[in-house]
Amino acid sequence: MSEVLDLISSTKAASVNMSDWDDQARNQLLLVLADKLLESSDEILAANAQDLARMDVSNPLYDRLLLNEARLKGIASDIRNVATLPTPLGKVLSDTHLDNGLHIRRVSVPFGVIGIIYEARPNVTFDVFSLCFKSGNACVLKGGKDADASNRAIVALIKSVLKENGIDENIINLLPPTHEATGEMLSAIGLVDLVIPRGGRKLIDFVRDNAKVPCIETGAGVVNTYFDETADLEKGKHIIFNAKTRRVSVCNALDCLLISQSRVQELPELVGDMAAKNVVLYADSAAYAALKDAYPAELLQEASEEDFGREFMDYKMAIKTVADVKEAVSHINRYGSGHSESIITNSSLNADYFRKKVDAACVYVNAPTSFTDGAQFGLGAEIGISTQKLGARGPMGLVAMTTYKWLIDGNGQTRQ
Repeated sequence: MSEVLDLISSTKAASVNMSDWDDQARNQLLLVLADKLLESSDEILAANAQDLARMDVSNPLYDRLLLNEARLKGIASDIRNVATLPTPLGKVLSDTHLDNGLHIRRVSVPFGVIGIIYEARPNVTFDVFSLCFKSGNACVLKGGKDADASNRAIVALIKSVLKENGIDENIINLLPPTHEATGEMLSAIGLVDLVIPRGGRKLIDFVRDNAKVPCIETGAGVVNTYFDETADLEKGKHIIFNAKTRRVSVCNALDCLLISQSRVQELPELVGDMAAKNVVLYADSAAYAALKDAYPAELLQEASEEDFGREFMDYKMAIKTVADVKEAVSHINRYGSGHSESIITNSSLNADYFRKKVDAACVYVNAPTSFTDGAQFGLGAEIGISTQKLGARGPMGLVAMTTYKWLIDGNGQTRQ
């Protein structure tokens, strides 16, 4: 058996005993981990510095890879938040008594072993463990080589906390950052119950196309916002700026601004603040004409067809002029990825049409898509944003980390 399958097998064996811990004990361990994280910040940041030294600062993934004191405090806060949430386990989802006397219940239970494949996001290591541990799941992690030093330092810390508290440290294991390890995880039938990829479209497509174990598509976000004919200009400026520039490397960052053709002359004011952030705009002909003498020439380009389906993950944004909300929705359903979409409007009719017709996991009215995040939805830390429709959809918090089983109690009944 290979080293990778040895690690996965040890995680599978350890997962059997996770039910021995009650929710109070789980919460206490998460609180200890949050404290240990802050106490060990120097070691984690030193490991992260090794990873950062290998990456070009101009790479959009650099921001995802970066850890600092503020981010570690935020991660610790998220772990503590998970500890305060009600357990998702043992929930009676349905309860029925049949005429023959059988008592049938549907009850939430863990998946068992969850595999996570992710790229330059060391914070995911903490997020995944806290959510898996709270929900009674063991986890196998396969991070990218860009964050390997960070991930190994984090997993070593988690394992030390587990060991100190008498828990099998194999409930979390980190695989080598190789393509071969990815392939072995995706083929680990009977050992891995669910795989969740966290990353760009290329990674997600690879997992979907090659997985022999169940998987959930997450992450890839081609995100649009429609500024309609009734929208408030000041409100729109703040929403669009926040959606685009808050963090350009995240999957819910704005990629394309759709604007009503009746408001296109207001584009200079609507997006003017983005010049200070050096946002490159890829504008269609009408938008380009409106911006040509009002936005820095070096940051303004004419859009091509390919620009309207791009997940930029950078200080770049496309602009498309549309006739009305129907054309906006048609554009979104053609080019979007089913992640997060928003409309800025003062029309209840447009808002209702947008909500009903846009095919996405998260649909916003008069708010930026930057809120598509588990912590912002009150779900605790997130394990991913599902863009599929079967099973989990949208931000995946604790509840999404469970499946269910049927419990049937009888008193000697037999079937004729």
